[in-house]
Amino acid sequence: MSFGAIIIGDEILSGKRIDRHFTRIAELLRVRGLRLAWAEYLGDERPRITAALQRSLAAGEVVFCFGGIGNTPDDHTRQAAAAALGVDLVLHPDAEREIRARFGAEINDVRLLLGTFPRGVDIIPNPFNRIPGFRVRDHHFLPGFPQMAHPMAEWVLDTFYGHLFNQRPTVEEAFLLTGTNAYESALLGLMERIVAEFPTLRLFSLPSISDDGQRRHLELGVEGDPTLVERAMATIRQEVERRGITWRSRPQ
Repeated sequence: MSFGAIIIGDEILSGKRIDRHFTRIAELLRVRGLRLAWAEYLGDERPRITAALQRSLAAGEVVFCFGGIGNTPDDHTRQAAAAALGVDLVLHPDAEREIRARFGAEINDVRLLLGTFPRGVDIIPNPFNRIPGFRVRDHHFLPGFPQMAHPMAEWVLDTFYGHLFNQRPTVEEAFLLTGTNAYESALLGLMERIVAEFPTLRLFSLPSISDDGQRRHLELGVEGDPTLVERAMATIRQEVERRGITWRSRPQ
C-alpha cells in the first residue's frame, strides 16, 4: 500500500509556522520499514482540500491528513472530507462521549462541534486532550498540533498496519564523492547502469556545493535488499576509483 500525507494550513504556506508533520510521519514510517510515496501541502481552501481528498480516496491509498479539523471558520477539513465522501456531517457518538468527558460541566454546543464528523467514520483517540480525530477508508484525519497528531498517527500505524511492517528488510548505503569530476552529468552512465542491473533498488544522487562555492560534493548511493546493495556499491566503487574520483563511505 502507498502512504501519503496531506498537510493543511495557511500558516504553513505563509511561513508563519514551520511544518513539523512531514519529518515526523516520514520517521514513523521509516522505523517500521515503510516510506511516504508523496506529500502535499494545502492552504485553508475547502474546494482544493475536497479535490485532493477525492483523488486520494479514489486511489485507495493510506493517507494521513494533518490540520483543519477544528471548529473555527478557517477549519475546512471535516467539511471537505464529507464532501469528498458524499455524506453529511453528524455528531459522532464516540466523539461526543470523549468530548463530554473532557469538558464535563463546561460542555456546550460549540465544543461538541469538535466531534461533528462525516457520517460513517470511526474516531481516532487523542491521548493529549481527548478531542478525537477520525478515520475512514484508510484516510486518517488528525489535528494540526504536533503534540496531539503525532501520538495519534503512531497509534494508527501500530493498530491498523502492523501487518505491513518490515516486510522487506532494506539498507541504505552511499559514497560521498568529491573533486572536479564528482558531478551528476559525468556519472550519468554509471547511474543508468546501476538502475538497469539492479531494477529493484532505489538509486539516489544528491549533489551539493560548499558555501564558498569552491568544493563540489556528490552523495551517490542505493537503497534496498542488503545483498543487492552490497553488489551495487561494489560496482559504483570500482567505477569511481577507475575514474580517479575521491570517495569515502557516508556515515550511517
